Amino acid sequence: MTVIQKNDAALISKESFHAIGLKWEGTFAEAGEGGIRKIQTELKERLNEIPHIVNPDILLGLSYHAKPGGDGFTHYAAVEVEKVENIPFGMVSIYVPTLSYATCEHLKGQNIEQSYNNIYSWISSEGLKENNVHHLTHFEKYPMKQDPYSTDPEFTIMIPVTR
Repeated sequence: MTVIQKNDAALISKESFHAIGLKWEGTFAEAGEGGIRKIQTELKERLNEIPHIVNPDILLGLSYHAKPGGDGFTHYAAVEVEKVENIPFGMVSIYVPTLSYATCEHLKGQNIEQSYNNIYSWISSEGLKENNVHHLTHFEKYPMKQDPYSTDPEFTIMIPVTR
């Protein structure tokens, strides 16, 4: 029996924000081998170094195009902050402008690739287009308490879109 996976999608707007975190650059293959999980773990271990965290229970994963046509990308494991002050050693500050996002929840037990396929299908069916003007391709919101090495994670998918 085939189980059909459904991910309810919605269009939301998120005001601009600042985040502080760790930067990772690499290929999709390197990401699949755990490169991003490593910086998520490091960020969680260093949370107490970051001042003015807005929501310490949410880990942000921000992904950007690295180079046009390339296999690589840039990813930030970060937390939203009220203001940027005293950036810890080895960390960076990221500014994300006000954007509209197609969003859905990826739940435990679901297939991650299918969750992404579902949200991209929804974007198309709603007459929306990806908004990569700021090179942010997508971002994910993870429960801070979740193990970055979990093979069955849950998270919120957010894709910048425009009409």
